[in-house]
Amino acid sequence: MLKVAFPHFEGEHEIEGLRFWSGDPTVQLLDADENLGAMLLERCVPGATLRTVPEAAQDVVVSGLLRRLWRAPPPAHSFRPLATMLTFWTREFEEDGSAQTDPGLTRTALNLLEELARPDSADVLLATDLHAGNVLRAEREPWLVIDPKPFVGDPSYDATQHLLNCRARLTSAPLDTIRRFADLLELSAERIRLWMFVRAVIQPQFLGDASALARALKP
Repeated sequence: MLKVAFPHFEGEHEIEGLRFWSGDPTVQLLDADENLGAMLLERCVPGATLRTVPEAAQDVVVSGLLRRLWRAPPPAHSFRPLATMLTFWTREFEEDGSAQTDPGLTRTALNLLEELARPDSADVLLATDLHAGNVLRAEREPWLVIDPKPFVGDPSYDATQHLLNCRARLTSAPLDTIRRFADLLELSAERIRLWMFVRAVIQPQFLGDASALARALKP
């Protein structure tokens, strides 16, 4: 399959990421032209997305894929730190005055974001956009990851994109939903909760009116 990616900030190192993971558990990158952003990729057959299965089953598959993706990048690498993406999002948030409806929540989230995003020796290469729509049924393996947006950072952050796509569960039972996924990932539910609080504040577009969720998750 030929993919020609529209240049955008988050996906700048998709080609390098696919080379790094080398089909485990992503689609194989067969050839690429960095200047054009063109990729010749392994075709997933039958190619149905993970969204075709119940969310409880999605949790199991996504958690297993994330744990396989999380590896320390090689010493000499070009991948950007997660803080780079978060700074970009924060700048957008601060420029959009309409999104800042609660100064107290905003202040808490931005302070917490600075703390969570600090580099750490346990940082790994993240997919950052892994959710059920970016997992396809395949022949080589039951499920393969597509469209990674690699950054180096805290693996707990990588839990957030899937959770944000489980909107009904997240809004009705946020703590239970986070705890279940954290257990599958063998990560701290508390740290994932903090990341989810930050994203609910600075990226409310993922959940429509995210103020209630932000208040429920506030530390």
